[in-house]
Amino acid sequence: MKNYKRSADQIKILKGMDKVYDQLIEFKKRSNSVLVILKDDKIIEIKP
Repeated sequence: MKNYKRSADQIKILKGMDKVYDQLIEFKKRSNSVLVILKDDKIIEIKP
């Protein structure tokens, strides 16, 4: 595998995306709605 150095902006973007994902999971649990994901080319609905 290739190793490459990420820029400071890339690191900030990845941290922001992790934070948004965590907030999405919290929101889905609070609103008691299903989370729809794509796994192995199949659409899966996950209940919180």
